[in-house]
Amino acid sequence: MRTDQQRFRRYLDKSEIHDVLLRYARGTDRRDMDMVRSTYFGDAYDDHGDYKGDVDGLIEWITTRHAAIPQSMHFLGNCLIEFIGDDVALVETYFSRRRVARGDDGAPDKVVHAESLGRYIDRFERRNNEWRVAKRIVVYDAVLTATLLGATHNVDWVWGRRDSADALFQMRSEIANQNEKTPI
Repeated sequence: MRTDQQRFRRYLDKSEIHDVLLRYARGTDRRDMDMVRSTYFGDAYDDHGDYKGDVDGLIEWITTRHAAIPQSMHFLGNCLIEFIGDDVALVETYFSRRRVARGDDGAPDKVVHAESLGRYIDRFERRNNEWRVAKRIVVYDAVLTATLLGATHNVDWVWGRRDSADALFQMRSEIANQNEKTPI
């Protein structure tokens, strides 16, 4: 039987692993490759289907592949974390990944929507008291692509961006500025 301290440690480990997964999704969607890199160990291996190799190659592949994609969203679902030992975990995380881009002919009312459903099968390790991905296999369960005609882009809405002009970074800056002005 585990002690309260051991159960609390497992709870913290799960929280830290889940945070790594969320940072990966945010980093990819905001094109923050430093954040993506921070989720892997330097000697990690990634099998993304079209790319298989080390982290440097993965970053280059993502950067090139996403250069012409104006919108991207990763949604993470079920996440089961199985501890193999104190410093190794097998993690299965379901994902839905959506990308939207203008049609090849550049028509303003033509949008290509691509969605992939699958799972990240990860070997997480804790090294120097930090959890990161040591090996990832991306399993695809469904891939859907559709061309949409008459797609709208309401200019009054706040649209996601894949750079530092995204609303996330604007809000972060606003909060930081408010905290600087607020006396302690």
